[in-house]
Amino acid sequence: MTWRAVPRIGAALTIGLQICWPLASGDIRAGLTAITVVLFAATSVSHAWINRGTRWALQFFVTTVVFAIVVEAIGVWSGLPFGHYTYGSSLGPQLLGVPLLIPLAWAMAAYPALLLARRLGTNPVSVVVIGAFALTSWDLFLDPQMVSQGYWTWSNVGLTLPGVQLIPATNFLGWFVASLILMLLPATRAAEGVPAILWAWTWVGGVVANACFFGRVPVALWGGLAMGLVTVPYLLALNRDRADDGEGRPQCHEQAR
Repeated sequence: MTWRAVPRIGAALTIGLQICWPLASGDIRAGLTAITVVLFAATSVSHAWINRGTRWALQFFVTTVVFAIVVEAIGVWSGLPFGHYTYGSSLGPQLLGVPLLIPLAWAMAAYPALLLARRLGTNPVSVVVIGAFALTSWDLFLDPQMVSQGYWTWSNVGLTLPGVQLIPATNFLGWFVASLILMLLPATRAAEGVPAILWAWTWVGGVVANACFFGRVPVALWGGLAMGLVTVPYLLALNRDRADDGEGRPQCHEQAR
C-alpha cells in the first residue's frame, strides 16, 4: 500500500460510517459522530499532505483549527456571529466552551470547499465568496442534524428559514461571514478526486438522510438546492479536466497540443 491510498481508504470508511449513522441511536450514534468527524478530518489533512506537501497541510490544519476555536468561543460567549447557543456534553472534551470535535469538523469540510472554490472561482474575490457559500450550504445540513441530537442548542431562535426549526436564520449569515475569512487560505491546483467524492457524498447523503430517514424535507430542499449550486458545476468542471491518474488534476492543454 502506498501513502496515496491512505486518503482513499479514509474516504471509503467515512462514507461507510455516515451510511450507518441514521441507522444508529443514542450513545452509538454519538460515538459514530465523533469517529466520523475525526476520520473525515484525517482524510482531508492526509490528502493535503500527500498532494500539497507537509508545510501546506500543517498550515491549513493549524490555521483552520485555531480559527474555528476562536470564532466558536466568541460565538458561545457573545452570540456573534452565529447567535446565542451552547454546546451539550455529548461531543466530548471542550476548550473554552467548544468541543474539540468542532474545529476538526471545520477542517474536514473547509478543505474540499477550498478546493471547490479554487476550481470554480475566476478571481480572488470570487474564490473567497464561492468557498464561503459552499461551507454555508453544508451547514444547512449540519446544524439541523446536530441540533436534533441535542449536541448544541440556541437560546433565542427568532427568525428561521421556512421549515428549518430551532436554528436562527442569522446563524447561516454568521457562517458565511466567518467562512469568508477562512477561504482566504491559499491553495494551488493539485489532485482533488478524494475530497471531491467526499464533498459530493455529503451533498447526496444530506438530501437522502433528511428526506428519507429523518422526515426533514425542507432541510433536504434548502441544503440540496444551496449545495447543489456549487457542487454540480464543480463536478462538471472536474469531469472536463480530470487527469489520467483519476484524481481530478487538470490536464496540461499546452502539452496536448
